[in-house]
Amino acid sequence: MSLLVVGLSHRSAPVSVLERASLSADAKIKLLHDTLAAEPATEAAVLATCNRIELYADVDKFHAGVAELSTLLAQHSGVALEELTPYLYVHYEDRAVHHLFSVACGLDSMVVGEGQILGQIKDALALGQELHTAGRLINDLFQQALRVGKRAHSETGIDRAGQSLVTFGLEQLAVRVPVADWAAGKRALVIGAGSMSSLAAATLARVGVAEIVVANRTADRAERLAEILVASGTGVAASAIAMAGVADELTRVDVVVSCTGATGLVLTADDVLAAVSRGAADGLAPAEQEEAGAAPQASQGLRPRTPAPQSPAGLESAGPDVSAGVDAAVIARLVDAARDGGRLADAGAVRTMAAAVEADGCPVGPDGRAALTGVDANSLELHGTWADQGEAAAQRQPRRSTRTQTDATAVRLALLDLAMPRDIDAAVHRIPGVRLVDIESLAEASADAPMAADVDAVRGIVAEEVAAFGAAQRAAHITPTVVALRAMAAEVVAMEVARLDGRVPDLDERQRAEVTQTVRRVVDKLLHAPTVRVKQLASEPGGAGYAEALRELFDLDPQTVASVSRADAADPMNDDDPGRAS
Repeated sequence: MSLLVVGLSHRSAPVSVLERASLSADAKIKLLHDTLAAEPATEAAVLATCNRIELYADVDKFHAGVAELSTLLAQHSGVALEELTPYLYVHYEDRAVHHLFSVACGLDSMVVGEGQILGQIKDALALGQELHTAGRLINDLFQQALRVGKRAHSETGIDRAGQSLVTFGLEQLAVRVPVADWAAGKRALVIGAGSMSSLAAATLARVGVAEIVVANRTADRAERLAEILVASGTGVAASAIAMAGVADELTRVDVVVSCTGATGLVLTADDVLAAVSRGAADGLAPAEQEEAGAAPQASQGLRPRTPAPQSPAGLESAGPDVSAGVDAAVIARLVDAARDGGRLADAGAVRTMAAAVEADGCPVGPDGRAALTGVDANSLELHGTWADQGEAAAQRQPRRSTRTQTDATAVRLALLDLAMPRDIDAAVHRIPGVRLVDIESLAEASADAPMAADVDAVRGIVAEEVAAFGAAQRAAHITPTVVALRAMAAEVVAMEVARLDGRVPDLDERQRAEVTQTVRRVVDKLLHAPTVRVKQLASEPGGAGYAEALRELFDLDPQTVASVSRADAADPMNDDDPGRAS
């Protein structure tokens, strides 16, 4: 086994690099084809998720393999090799197996113990099988990784430590409030209809949101997901809209979860600012709009909304035009400045302007958009400066102390971005009354998450399974040599029996069969102990040389051994059923 993995993840690279290096579906296909076309690799698979990009390959040369796989990752990710190299990690042979098994168990996930990675590993294997880039080693490795992951979840309490990114993200949006209490009665928009978006929609329905609207570029998939949600028995009302309707829907929802495969932004800061401003101009929160009959889907038989709990203070007094007296050009400059300035760490999973406000001189109060009424341009610009100073100070404070200052009740629109690259402009966190949780902020928050006691047990399972897998692979490596040896012995027996027939032609069939059987038993007994022992020795670390020794001792034809290996790999009866990985 010469397994090599080259990759980067949230543990080795900042989210900004992961975001730029993310692979589209077409890029993954091209990467796999080019990897097999490269000289060092004979089979390959790519595991690309929202927080990791890893290329696995069976290589015949370590150094050449590392160089080639690193170059290919850079080429297909679009990030220059010299920029990507500092963030890459390399694992070889047993260490590579240990890494994948740890990933499958959720030990290397952003949220320790989460189980979604199993589905992503299964998808990576399926793609390799479909493109015929996954040979015996990759098939064995990934299928065993799936089994190890399932074993870890069934035999330990790792599930108590782990949760999906969706659940973790919703917890960060809810802050100190239980998710079920926070979600009760809310209206949610889910952008995308893939596996992660479907999980998000199901999770939202489970925690008690009143209504879910699904937007997707393919209308059929959005409608199908909405139908599944309605039939789920959770009591949630669900409907589908076209992507063109997202802007209007933003003015009527409380929560947005986005996870698409788009390469550009799905929601810009301008989109969110316009939606918040339009919603504010109505003078009603989304829940209140629906009660007043403003929600356009009320006529479609959707369940009446109950008011969102803990409405933002001062919202009712905002008047018909919250932005009255505010220079639109000033707001545009603030948004542009936010976009140009990039993302500032805000000590945890919460990105909200209104929540971090304290009574220390800011001219704009903690009530979000309601507080903008009558504020002049100079004060608004001062607010932007003050906010930047507050965020800079937040970076110098312990994460927990900053997060405890967050107040979920001041949020007009909660956004959860689970896409990589991101779907939602990072600049939206500067818009008053808007809270953003994304992959980067989840990584920051998960650093504070406690490890479960069961993690040690899972590590023990991983170590045990790595040893067993290595032994099996090393034993399998010598099997073609043993088969070739037995084939050579059978050929010698056949030749000697034929020679005996020529020298003693008077033997009847019973006698000839008895002689043949006797010779075969002698040969089998002579070969039994050596072949069993050589398999045992070959399964131990450093045992790869025993196959070569066996070939030398018995003068076995290398071509014969190679043909046995090819036949064994091509036999579908020797492959595990891919369906068992589900």
